[in-house]
Amino acid sequence: MSTPVISAREADVLELLGEHLSNAEIAARLFISVRTVESHVSSLLRKLEVPDRRALSRHAPGPTRAEPTRAEQARPAPALPAPLTAFVGRTRERGELAAAVTARRLVTAVGLGGVGKTRLALAVAADVAGDFADGVCFVDLVPVTDPGRVGAAVAAAMGVGEQPGRGIDDALVAALADRQVLLVLDNCEQVRDGVAPFLERLLVACPGIRVLATSRARLMVPFEWVFPVPPLSRVGGGGSEAVALFLERAAAVGRAPAPAERDRIAALCERLDGMALAIELAAARWATLGLDGLAAGLGDQLRILAGGPRADGRHRSVRAVLDWSHDLLEPQDRALLRRVSAFVAPFTVEAAAEVAAPVAGFAPLEAAAVTDGLGRLAEQSLLAVTPSDTGTRYQALETLRQYGTERLADAGELDDVRSRHLAWCLAGAAALQEGGGSDWRARFDAVAEDLRAALTWAAGRPEQRADACRLALSMAELAFTRNLLGEAQQRYEQAALLASGADAAAALRQAAGVAGCRRLGDDMYRLHRAAAEAARRAGDGAGAARDLAAAATAAYRFSSTFSSRVPSVDEVTGLLAAARELTGDDDSAAEAALALAEAAVVADAFGAVQGAPDNTAPDTVACAERAVELARRAGDPVARSAALDALSGAQSWAGESFAAASAARARIDILTSAPSTPARTHELIDALAMAAATAVGTGELPAARRWGGQLAGQPQLAEVGDHATSWLLVADAFAGHADAVLTSSVRFLDAWEQAGGQRSFSLGPAAASVAMIHGLRGDHEARATWLTITDRAGSKEDHDHGHGAVFDAMVLLHHGDAQAALERIAPEPEQVWKWVCWVWLHWYAALRAEAAVLAGHPDARARVAAARALVAGNPVATALVDRAEALLGGDLPQLLATASAFETAGCRYQWARTLLLAGGTHAAAGASALAGLGLAPMAVRQPHLWRP
Repeated sequence: MSTPVISAREADVLELLGEHLSNAEIAARLFISVRTVESHVSSLLRKLEVPDRRALSRHAPGPTRAEPTRAEQARPAPALPAPLTAFVGRTRERGELAAAVTARRLVTAVGLGGVGKTRLALAVAADVAGDFADGVCFVDLVPVTDPGRVGAAVAAAMGVGEQPGRGIDDALVAALADRQVLLVLDNCEQVRDGVAPFLERLLVACPGIRVLATSRARLMVPFEWVFPVPPLSRVGGGGSEAVALFLERAAAVGRAPAPAERDRIAALCERLDGMALAIELAAARWATLGLDGLAAGLGDQLRILAGGPRADGRHRSVRAVLDWSHDLLEPQDRALLRRVSAFVAPFTVEAAAEVAAPVAGFAPLEAAAVTDGLGRLAEQSLLAVTPSDTGTRYQALETLRQYGTERLADAGELDDVRSRHLAWCLAGAAALQEGGGSDWRARFDAVAEDLRAALTWAAGRPEQRADACRLALSMAELAFTRNLLGEAQQRYEQAALLASGADAAAALRQAAGVAGCRRLGDDMYRLHRAAAEAARRAGDGAGAARDLAAAATAAYRFSSTFSSRVPSVDEVTGLLAAARELTGDDDSAAEAALALAEAAVVADAFGAVQGAPDNTAPDTVACAERAVELARRAGDPVARSAALDALSGAQSWAGESFAAASAARARIDILTSAPSTPARTHELIDALAMAAATAVGTGELPAARRWGGQLAGQPQLAEVGDHATSWLLVADAFAGHADAVLTSSVRFLDAWEQAGGQRSFSLGPAAASVAMIHGLRGDHEARATWLTITDRAGSKEDHDHGHGAVFDAMVLLHHGDAQAALERIAPEPEQVWKWVCWVWLHWYAALRAEAAVLAGHPDARARVAAARALVAGNPVATALVDRAEALLGGDLPQLLATASAFETAGCRYQWARTLLLAGGTHAAAGASALAGLGLAPMAVRQPHLWRP
């Protein structure tokens, strides 16, 4: 077998797949679009002949290594941080902890700060990485200040994005359900209340996941196996592990100690109780103080420290070294060290100068002195230096951050420094809101944890409430732009709690818009009702009316996205009644919202789950038209889009397919120039889906592919490829673009499985369209698999009477079984009106006419005539009816004319099929065209009795 040729860009994508990045993350890293990444991934799947992304990641190259062994080819490289210094000692603990990790589901390495838990965990993870087919993932929980965001931190590290209709924790569990991964959670103690329930749920649902946690205290869960991490061994005197660490670190910062000094070093390490951090800090001073200076300084500190009843010797030793290291600093460097402890993430010199230099009422630091001071602190191992694309950054280890915070409090500077940090975060958030560029995502990620920490601090202080509200709103907007939809909703709701009156209502409305993008109908309903209550408390009766009407509309318009109880008819009509009472005659926005709610609830324009079974189409259209007119007068583009959606649905009920398509497209035109808000984004996603769907219904396949492509490229759908590609799949399937369907089906299936196999009005048809393509290719086993997916992804009634009947009939006609096709679409359109009126009506009627002709049905001519009247204006359906009539009358010229019509309409499959039906010299061209489309030969069983 020849080696596949992989382009340079495909090689870049493959390498990042090996890091388990999502498509969106790869796109950001390579500065290309998500759709381009998808194209490269699909190409790699074909070239390397592997079934999914997981298998693809195993082909990712490692960094400059020899040819991989067979075992290495089966596993991705572990995703672990690369320590900058060598790991020393711990031979016994390393082996015992590795054995525990491979035998237990959850192992917690417990020990005091500075004992060396993290380095031991990293070494063990590297040792056992080969035992986990999907590698190792390291998550540092130091930046996480909210226990509820533990799952979000793990998801970010794993490259798992949010899924519509579920929170990030649910999406993570679904993504890891069948994976074999070692998850290393570092520094669990500060969010222990969040770690324990998260791990309990994760380990129950994901049997292939094992967890190695580090913490200062056990997690207190029943399935936890605790591994106490002792200090470094001092056994062996000058040859001990503790001395080896000192020697290695001392040599790294200057001259190595002489062999004769090892016994004195052993005594020093004994006094430090073998604590790794204490030894490293002492070794960092070796070159300037020597052993005498180290011993003298440490001895003074131990005499000063009294130690409380809860502070054991080890803890006192670490604090002693920290106190001693701190007191050796110049006063300016002491001030700088404690002030930069406000930063959670790596920070720049400029940031340190802004937060740490001028502190009200205390000794100021000059900006130039900050630069020199950071360098000196790094030289003393009190700050870590982190190179980045934007320059050098500094970071204090968590133990030193906690120590610095204590020193801030002792110096009386805590509130002022934290306030300056908050102001820096507010300015940074504002700059991110105003700016863009290819590096926007990286700039946000660099400060996000600081923004979260500042918000957590400010939200708990009444005097900072206004700034906390501002930051929460900024964080909500930034998180939405960053596609962190769950956090965006959380921050808008947090802002509502910090705000008052009308501002609280406005934040809740924004949160409802985000919930819409997440396909959380329950939350949309809840948040609009909460906004109504906030508006009512603020004395805004009209605003409350709008929100109550919006809640009622959401209950019907998005009833299929409710994960729990769908609001009852009585409950929703009660909201409508309350909205009517609050709506004033002079408030056009409230009147428009109420009119839309009445179209949704009273007239059931959206065909809701709880809607009435009988729908009077003319009344529904009239009600929706009134909503559109009132929304136009109100001047709200989002309200106009929603009203047009109601009109499009009503027109579908009335069988007015072209009017429905026109209304759907008008929504996009209106929303394109509208201000970007979560509600507008939600409307645009919905509008693109409806435009693509209705274009399929009217046979405008190029337009359907255009809208479907735009839908697939929406950033908010980057991690939900099933919803993103749904209508593009349908349009490509009808057109006969088999390769495109098979390529998109990979993204669709991967996303659908990760989301837990959700149901939707669009997912069922998408899966059925893939099944149809496999049927046209003659791969009946694959078709059966996708039909099973169809049953799980959509409505049974839709498949039985709507899209399923259309797609099945096309497959049966392709294979020459006209009688079976006729039976599959036997009911009159009026009998299955609810299931075909929206998208499938023209296809259903036209295929029913063709099947009748090819099967020799006595009513074939009548069916052709009836279909012709129904599909007039639909280029593909009209050509289907014309072809059926040509076949019925044996009119070869008319038949060939339909081939040209199909080609003009962008339906290459039906063009090739027509040539085959024409027979004679045309059949060879048709067969060649089908082969070019990647489809199986077509069975033609009808005699060709063409007129001369």
